[in-house]
Amino acid sequence: MAARRALKAVLVDLSGTLHIEDAAVPGAQEALKRLRGASVIVRFVTNTTKESKQDLLERLRKLEFDISENEIFTSLTAARSLLEQKQVRPMLLVDDRALPDFKGIQTSDPNAVVIGLAPEHFHYQILNQAFRLLLDGAPLIAIHKARYYKRKDGLALGPGPFVTALEYATDTKATVVGKPEKTFFLEALRGTGCEPEEAVMIGDDCRDDVGGAQDVGMLGILVKTETRNVDGATIE
Repeated sequence: MAARRALKAVLVDLSGTLHIEDAAVPGAQEALKRLRGASVIVRFVTNTTKESKQDLLERLRKLEFDISENEIFTSLTAARSLLEQKQVRPMLLVDDRALPDFKGIQTSDPNAVVIGLAPEHFHYQILNQAFRLLLDGAPLIAIHKARYYKRKDGLALGPGPFVTALEYATDTKATVVGKPEKTFFLEALRGTGCEPEEAVMIGDDCRDDVGGAQDVGMLGILVKTETRNVDGATIE
């Protein structure tokens, strides 16, 4: 383990940490203001695939978070970079609001499958189409494999279970680009001039945020965001 250096950068998760859908986590704006007052670089890293970076930024600004676009690094950004490197034509199983982040990527006659959080597309016909592409040799790219995420009405299935189903059905392994992959955290730190040992990750997911950060040499801080399920029981 490399020696711990002075803290220079803080990576902060968004969904479940600063906000839950269109509601800010109580105290999050004030906490961010205090963090801004420290002599550290702040970056916001998210696996959110439900909307484009621009839509996400507008949501955060409506919630009175002082955040600029160049401070946000998303798994959609990482996925697009991988598609450009591989020069493939993806079948995009992502929410329609996320499509602007893939503008210019050719999707006709797809020869790859990309999966994000896309509840409207997770039905048998579409998943079977993806299944057949994978059987024909198309690579499977998972923007992330989160098991679940927080909504105002409680926890909901993430893309991970659907990625795992396709892996099982086709006896293949997905390339994952979002948290907790090491490359995601390293890309997020790119341009900060900081090494992982000089950074900390703050998030609400023990595996994807804290575990992923620790695997790359960062410190991880877990926050517990309270939400409620449909029966009114508290979940942390």
